[in-house]
Amino acid sequence: MRTFALLGLVGVIQPAGADPRIGSWTLISAQSTLDPPNKLAITSALNKVHVVMSGETRLDFTAKSDGHDTAVPSNPVFDQVELRKIDKKQAEIKEKKNGVAVATVREKLSKDGNELTTTTVSTGHADQVTVWMRSGGKKALGDPFAGEWTQDLSKTRLRQGLLLKIEAAGNDGVRFSGEFSYTARFDGKRYDLKNSRNDTVQIQLVDAHTVDAIYQRNDQVTQKDRCVVSADGRQMTVTTTGTLETGQRLAEKLIFQKQ
Repeated sequence: MRTFALLGLVGVIQPAGADPRIGSWTLISAQSTLDPPNKLAITSALNKVHVVMSGETRLDFTAKSDGHDTAVPSNPVFDQVELRKIDKKQAEIKEKKNGVAVATVREKLSKDGNELTTTTVSTGHADQVTVWMRSGGKKALGDPFAGEWTQDLSKTRLRQGLLLKIEAAGNDGVRFSGEFSYTARFDGKRYDLKNSRNDTVQIQLVDAHTVDAIYQRNDQVTQKDRCVVSADGRQMTVTTTGTLETGQRLAEKLIFQKQ
């Protein structure tokens, strides 16, 4: 599961028609919801672990906890995983595409063994933190990860402290830098993105405090952002809806504080 790179940044008082997002911002709160939520099932046999994630998309693989590569069929984001147990309550999974690591997933069980927190780390993207609650199934002897898990959507979130910056660029233009970057104007045209899984962005000034952005990948709309700046210009709320590469629907709400 991946989270999205989001639009951000706002200013306090800007001339009419200027981008209200101009400034530097720090993420102070984030909520993320996958629709529909996935379910996770983990079973173990001997020294292997069978993982099944079901929902809008399905992930199914069996791997050894020995740090060796295991094939993951029919997944557009990664085709191999490397599973390693750290201790009784922690594990690490490296996701690979064509032999190259694209993300690292760290799993940690709570003390009572009923809550599983996964943190997905990938270069150029904010960390995705997902919390699962044990909903049924037996814990296998010696494997506290085994069982059935349901995602706790209220605790699924992005990394706190994400930094964003946007500056004026020429007439009616803005230069954005954060997890990804771009330079664009409010003219309805598509502009290229750098270091993003999306290809282009279009931005529109809705009013003095609101900016909309539409992202596309392979000529298909994949994400829509609405950025609303508070009346005092100190806080910005970014609401995002979109589709992940896996086909899952995602809705996110992030709040940024002006620096």
